[in-house]
Amino acid sequence: MSKITIAIDGFSSTGKSTVAKQIAKELGYVYVDSGAMYRAITFYAMQNGFIDNNHFNIDGLVSKLQNVRVSFKFNEALGFAEVYLGNVNIEKEIRTLEVSSFVSKVATISEVRELLVQQQQKLGQNTGVVMDGRDIGTVVFPNAELKIFMTASAETRAKRRYDELIERGDKVVYEDVLRNVQERDYMDSNRKDSPLIKADDAIEIDNSNLTLQEQFEKVLQLVKITLEDCE
Repeated sequence: MSKITIAIDGFSSTGKSTVAKQIAKELGYVYVDSGAMYRAITFYAMQNGFIDNNHFNIDGLVSKLQNVRVSFKFNEALGFAEVYLGNVNIEKEIRTLEVSSFVSKVATISEVRELLVQQQQKLGQNTGVVMDGRDIGTVVFPNAELKIFMTASAETRAKRRYDELIERGDKVVYEDVLRNVQERDYMDSNRKDSPLIKADDAIEIDNSNLTLQEQFEKVLQLVKITLEDCE
């Protein structure tokens, strides 16, 4: 059976990563969380004093980009690949609300996007791949056989994110999470370089009222149809 490229784009907290992991596991494909790569660069920028609430030293960050190495290592116990910055596992650190508050700003930098797009395209060469993000179907894999665009209301997405952070033990307020979701939506959709838009040939899925299982089954059905068409 031929292998295909599956591009899953959409707004933050729409469950892109969850369903992408499920589909990749079901098919035995490579899974790449492109958003985690931008979070890793953001974490690097925070750790090295390039960005905080008062300033963003873009030139300083860009000058160090070639020294930044982001990679994924599969964790058999967890069943998915974790993110590494250099040799350090930063999977937990990049999922905080603080990183979320800066990641869309970092993602607007053309040099950052150029570097990560190159890495993402290499990860998807000569293999079946499921990749989720903001510009996978429009920039990274414009010729992907299956493109999906995930969406849900901002309130629904904020509640999901809030519950996830609370379960992790983070101390957050729902209103702050909602504000972060809305701000990221605006920045992701209005940046000049590779803005978040639905590809013309992408299939839109509003999962506001779907369970995780219903979402998985809906996407899996689209995958099966695409695979049949590619035979």
